[in-house]
Amino acid sequence: MDPMLLYACTIFLSAFLLFQIQPMIAKVILPWFGGSAAVWTTCMLFFQVVLLAGYLYAHLLIRRVETRRQWMLHALLLAAAVAMLPVHPDESWKPVGDENPTLRILGLLASTIGLPYFMLSTTGPLVQAWYARSHPGSVPYRLFALSNLASMLALLSYPVLIEPRLAIGMQTGTWSAVFGTFAALCAVTGYRSLRATAAARESEAEQVVRPTGAPKLLWVLLAACPSMLLLSVTQYLTQDIAPMPFLWIAPLSLYLLTFILCFDAAGWYRRNWFLAALGPAVAMMLYLIWAKADYTAPMVWEIVLLCAGFFVCGMVCHGELARLKPHPSHLTGYYLMISIGGAVGGVAVGIGAPYLLNANYELPISLALCALLAGLMVLRAGGLSRRWAAPAATAAVALAVFAGVVMRDSVRNSLHLARNFYGSLRVREVGVPGEWEAARALRHGLIEHGAQYTHPQRRRMLTNYYCGNCGIGMAMASMAAERPRKVGVIGLGVGTMAAYGRPGDEFRFYEINPLILDVAQEYFTFLKDSGSKVQVEIGDGRLLLEREEPQRFDALAVDAFSGDSVPVHLLTKEAMQLYFRHLKPEGVLGLHITNRYLNLIPVVERAAWAMDKDILVVKTEDDEEGVCYHNTWALLSRKGGFAAWKAGKTAQRPAAAPWFRLWTDDYSNLYSALM
Repeated sequence: MDPMLLYACTIFLSAFLLFQIQPMIAKVILPWFGGSAAVWTTCMLFFQVVLLAGYLYAHLLIRRVETRRQWMLHALLLAAAVAMLPVHPDESWKPVGDENPTLRILGLLASTIGLPYFMLSTTGPLVQAWYARSHPGSVPYRLFALSNLASMLALLSYPVLIEPRLAIGMQTGTWSAVFGTFAALCAVTGYRSLRATAAARESEAEQVVRPTGAPKLLWVLLAACPSMLLLSVTQYLTQDIAPMPFLWIAPLSLYLLTFILCFDAAGWYRRNWFLAALGPAVAMMLYLIWAKADYTAPMVWEIVLLCAGFFVCGMVCHGELARLKPHPSHLTGYYLMISIGGAVGGVAVGIGAPYLLNANYELPISLALCALLAGLMVLRAGGLSRRWAAPAATAAVALAVFAGVVMRDSVRNSLHLARNFYGSLRVREVGVPGEWEAARALRHGLIEHGAQYTHPQRRRMLTNYYCGNCGIGMAMASMAAERPRKVGVIGLGVGTMAAYGRPGDEFRFYEINPLILDVAQEYFTFLKDSGSKVQVEIGDGRLLLEREEPQRFDALAVDAFSGDSVPVHLLTKEAMQLYFRHLKPEGVLGLHITNRYLNLIPVVERAAWAMDKDILVVKTEDDEEGVCYHNTWALLSRKGGFAAWKAGKTAQRPAAAPWFRLWTDDYSNLYSALM
């Protein structure tokens, strides 16, 4: 095999596996942690930190270890990584209560894919260093572009080719088998590099000036800024615009594309063009965030504009980073600084923001940092020309001020702000307290999760998605009035379902986010005003039900969506079977499936068909007073369970969808449910 081809194949395969495992392992553990968008952010943090560890290992190996021992040590670690296969998380890592999800996810990932992922992360800088040593005078940075190309192909192929066709067990098994092939190929590449002499490289390196502290700091900053933007843009897309897990891939693919373009050849990054475009791009993104509460653009355009702005920011940061790349003799140190920057950005957004900030400020902060960093680069190197340096710096400061305005306005008129792993909560007060129309509303991101009138005569009024004519309202009305009812609810919100409670009834809520309970008890009165006995269990509803004895509910309502996101593990056949284990034989299961982007009716219909259950879909529209919102509930019961119902025109039996593949714990595909 041609030596160059051997190095290229090793780097390509390692990068492909590195980024194929990211959405794969995140999909496996997503159901265990409530389907929260923060699961992906935490996974990204792990990937960046382990990447840093891999780059540090490669740097120290090249600098401190004798050539032959390099190969021996690396081959030994590759063998140890192969011994850890297959990569499938043990179910003992499932959360059991209100423990810290971030730490549990990090521990789970470390024990499951830690060493294999670490070995993959070392490959890029290490093999490039071996190539530079074996081919004195060569420039190996295009191999870095090749690795990013492989990474992007891995990400793009997963939702299109892998996820729709292979069950999770087959995915992880196939990945593990290919990793074994990679390990053998990498060992061969390292052995071949031993046969080349490093004398010419060492002689050349002596004449090269070692990078000082200032360039290294710029390497870190220019890598940290797009890393922060990557995570904050992804979080914004998947929480406030279209909360669908496959949107994880779009920003990350653009992030890798900017690396490819900037490191493949100098001509892709036109410095003056991109620096001139950066100001309008940052201003546009800030405006979209600022105007979001009052105006909602079409979803596709919001995604396109935000991704386009992110692409410009990434090109500027990575383009400037590529312009500052050192001589290949300092390649591993350069990559180490880049990985430090990536890890710093990941820690800032993945850990710092959820636990230090009370609202989603990280995207405006990241955009402000990008503008200021670009202004610094203009001042440092002339940028658009010396006469434009001062205007560029002024524009950077103006954009940072605008970012501050965006953050201020995003939380204006808030009665309460809180944030944790599961997202940001905001309680707003509408109207003048004490008046007939005065109300409070809870928002998760930009989605309203419940509202209550504060006037004493209206406090128990059913609102939003729980009015009497909605699906769950029909289910409650169908129960005999003369006997107590036991009702289970997955998803607390502000506790509106408790307003259905009568003396003698029992309502048992399951809520994954402890902050929700605090807000419902302090700022809303549905729970304490209810005539029924109310219990609230903290934890993932499905995991809690799996551990409990059959509850014999008369009705079980599942409304555990975060914005419009879909916790897929609550919609699989196994989940439905679990729900019916906790229902009485004549009990009704209600699934709140209102969604702007996904048609979940075929998902529920297929599960009902597989379990031989009857199904009704109840759709209601906004009322004229603005009390009740349009919503869709799917109701499931035993065969013939709805025969006596007088549901009216709003309830329909959905058409059979035999073409739709049944969702199970081992298979689900959100693409198939896109409207």
